[in-house]
Amino acid sequence: MDYLVRGVATDGSFRIFAARTTETVEEARRRHNCWPVAAAALGRTMTAALLLGANLKGEDILTVRIMGDGPLGAIIVSANANGQVRGYVQEPQIHLPSTPEGKLPVGAAVGRGQLHITRDLGLKEPFTGSVELISREIAEDMAHYLTTSEQTPSAVSLGVLVDTDNSVVAAGGLLLQLLPNADEDVLRSLEENLAKLPQLSTLIKDGETPEDIINRVTQGLDIKILESNPVCFCCQCSRERLENLLIGIGKEEVSSMLEEQGGAEVNCHFCSEQYRFEEEDLQRILVRIEEQTK
Repeated sequence: MDYLVRGVATDGSFRIFAARTTETVEEARRRHNCWPVAAAALGRTMTAALLLGANLKGEDILTVRIMGDGPLGAIIVSANANGQVRGYVQEPQIHLPSTPEGKLPVGAAVGRGQLHITRDLGLKEPFTGSVELISREIAEDMAHYLTTSEQTPSAVSLGVLVDTDNSVVAAGGLLLQLLPNADEDVLRSLEENLAKLPQLSTLIKDGETPEDIINRVTQGLDIKILESNPVCFCCQCSRERLENLLIGIGKEEVSSMLEEQGGAEVNCHFCSEQYRFEEEDLQRILVRIEEQTK
């Protein structure tokens, strides 16, 4: 089972999160029929959203939007306080040549643009922060956002390994955040350990756990593991919600569907679940629209 671990330095100098998200990313890859570069980009973003959302509570929701001008188009991901994440990429079936190092060209596929992170904490208005994409490889962009927009010096590492059959064989991530009282010795140790850290996807493929990864990064430092929680792909869409969506688009559109198609098929962007509304369903929806306009 995929899960996320949250820890903190015993001296309060930093907090650290690590997650294994292999099955979660594979579920998204399968649902959207992503080709490798899209699977890697979407998987990194989903993992990042889970790491950033590890401190959410109750009904809090975090949404990550990567709006690049590359062939992938937009990447939209949403995570909640229960470790559930969902997401999609606008163009899941694109192919680009590998980089000279033999890696998936995520940066080229994302392109230039902006990263937006919205935290809906149940207040009157959600908070949204935005930064320009710098590396377009997602991990560095997330660290840049946290450091500049939220004033929390952070290191982020994300990895997705895709097999030759397009399936995801390993995925995970690490988030390290310095707290105000971190001293130079702690910073130096963390920097040295991070510099020696192998690719996360390789570690996870080889069987290392989130706890193992945290131990690698915090070697020589005292930490306390606070909790370990499962994470998964989960969409909150339902037939009722999509019926309300049809009501929202209005009488003219629903009448057109009824006359021209005799029904409607509505797909959820986040999970690709398909909902079929037959003729009698649309007639009932038209009645509800009429009742609301009285």
